[in-house]
Amino acid sequence: MELQTLYPFRLPKGYVDGEGTLHREGRMRLATAGDELGALRDPRVKADERYLNVLLLSKVVTLPEVTPEIIEGLFVADLEFLQDMYDTVNKAEKPQIQVACPTAGRPSQTP
Repeated sequence: MELQTLYPFRLPKGYVDGEGTLHREGRMRLATAGDELGALRDPRVKADERYLNVLLLSKVVTLPEVTPEIIEGLFVADLEFLQDMYDTVNKAEKPQIQVACPTAGRPSQTP
Protein backbone atom coordinates (compact mmCIF):
# COMPACT_ATOMS: atom_id res chain seq x y z
CA MET A 1 0.00 0.00 0.00
CA GLU A 2 1.39 3.37 -1.05
CA LEU A 3 1.13 6.45 1.15
CA GLN A 4 -0.70 9.29 -0.55
CA THR A 5 1.08 12.58 0.17
CA LEU A 6 -0.47 14.90 -2.44
CA TYR A 7 -4.14 15.81 -2.68
CA PRO A 8 -5.60 17.74 -5.63
CA PHE A 9 -8.26 20.40 -5.05
CA ARG A 10 -10.35 23.03 -6.80
CA LEU A 11 -10.95 26.29 -4.94
CA PRO A 12 -14.56 27.49 -4.66
CA LYS A 13 -13.73 31.03 -5.84
CA GLY A 14 -10.10 31.02 -6.97
CA TYR A 15 -7.03 33.22 -6.69
CA VAL A 16 -6.32 35.95 -9.25
CA ASP A 17 -2.59 36.62 -9.64
CA GLY A 18 -0.96 39.96 -10.48
CA GLU A 19 -1.33 39.29 -14.20
CA GLY A 20 -5.07 38.67 -13.92
CA THR A 21 -4.90 34.87 -14.28
CA LEU A 22 -7.44 32.92 -12.24
CA HIS A 23 -6.02 29.89 -10.39
CA ARG A 24 -8.45 27.36 -8.94
CA GLU A 25 -6.66 24.02 -9.31
CA GLY A 26 -3.89 23.08 -6.92
CA ARG A 27 -2.48 20.41 -4.69
CA MET A 28 -1.91 20.12 -0.98
CA ARG A 29 0.81 17.92 0.41
CA LEU A 30 0.85 16.35 3.83
CA ALA A 31 2.39 18.61 6.45
CA THR A 32 5.59 17.59 8.18
CA ALA A 33 6.61 18.18 11.77
CA GLY A 34 9.18 20.63 10.38
CA ASP A 35 6.43 22.64 8.68
CA GLU A 36 4.57 23.06 11.95
CA LEU A 37 7.65 23.66 14.12
CA GLY A 38 9.08 26.18 11.66
CA ALA A 39 5.81 28.09 11.56
CA LEU A 40 5.63 28.18 15.36
CA ARG A 41 9.10 29.79 15.46
CA ASP A 42 8.11 32.55 13.00
CA PRO A 43 7.94 36.02 14.63
CA ARG A 44 4.61 36.74 12.87
CA VAL A 45 3.05 33.77 14.67
CA LYS A 46 4.58 34.83 17.98
CA ALA A 47 2.98 38.26 17.49
CA ASP A 48 -0.41 36.81 16.44
CA GLU A 49 -1.00 33.06 16.69
CA ARG A 50 -3.85 33.28 14.14
CA TYR A 51 -1.14 33.74 11.50
CA LEU A 52 -0.09 30.09 12.01
CA ASN A 53 -2.70 28.85 9.51
CA VAL A 54 -1.47 31.30 6.87
CA LEU A 55 2.11 30.08 7.19
CA LEU A 56 1.19 26.40 7.26
CA LEU A 57 -1.00 26.69 4.16
CA SER A 58 1.72 28.61 2.31
CA LYS A 59 4.08 25.67 2.93
CA VAL A 60 1.76 22.82 1.86
CA VAL A 61 -0.35 24.33 -0.97
CA THR A 62 0.67 24.75 -4.60
CA LEU A 63 -1.27 26.98 -7.04
CA PRO A 64 1.45 26.54 -8.58
CA GLU A 65 3.52 28.61 -6.08
CA VAL A 66 2.16 30.03 -2.84
CA THR A 67 3.51 32.59 -0.40
CA PRO A 68 1.98 33.82 2.87
CA GLU A 69 0.92 36.97 1.00
CA ILE A 70 -1.05 34.90 -1.51
CA ILE A 71 -2.83 33.05 1.30
CA GLU A 72 -3.67 36.44 2.87
CA GLY A 73 -5.18 37.54 -0.45
CA LEU A 74 -7.52 34.57 -0.82
CA PHE A 75 -11.26 35.01 -0.55
CA VAL A 76 -12.58 33.84 2.82
CA ALA A 77 -14.42 30.91 1.19
CA ASP A 78 -11.15 29.66 -0.32
CA LEU A 79 -9.22 30.12 2.94
CA GLU A 80 -11.86 28.17 4.87
CA PHE A 81 -11.84 25.45 2.19
CA LEU A 82 -8.05 25.06 2.47
CA GLN A 83 -8.11 25.10 6.28
CA ASP A 84 -10.74 22.35 6.31
CA MET A 85 -8.76 20.35 3.77
CA TYR A 86 -5.55 20.77 5.81
CA ASP A 87 -7.32 19.38 8.88
CA THR A 88 -8.77 16.49 6.87
CA VAL A 89 -5.60 15.32 5.10
CA ASN A 90 -3.39 15.65 8.17
CA LYS A 91 -5.57 13.55 10.49
CA ALA A 92 -4.11 10.28 11.71
CA GLU A 93 -6.68 8.13 9.89
CA LYS A 94 -6.91 7.82 6.13
CA PRO A 95 -8.57 11.00 4.78
CA GLN A 96 -11.77 10.95 2.74
CA ILE A 97 -12.11 13.94 0.40
CA GLN A 98 -15.46 14.77 -1.22
CA VAL A 99 -14.95 15.62 -4.89
CA ALA A 100 -17.19 16.08 -7.94
CA CYS A 101 -16.46 14.61 -11.34
CA PRO A 102 -15.74 17.57 -13.69
CA THR A 103 -17.52 15.76 -16.55
CA ALA A 104 -20.61 14.31 -14.90
CA GLY A 105 -20.70 16.60 -11.86
CA ARG A 106 -21.62 13.73 -9.57
CA PRO A 107 -20.04 13.69 -6.10
CA SER A 108 -17.75 10.84 -5.12
CA GLN A 109 -15.18 10.16 -2.41
CA THR A 110 -11.50 9.52 -2.84
CA PRO A 111 -9.83 7.03 -0.51
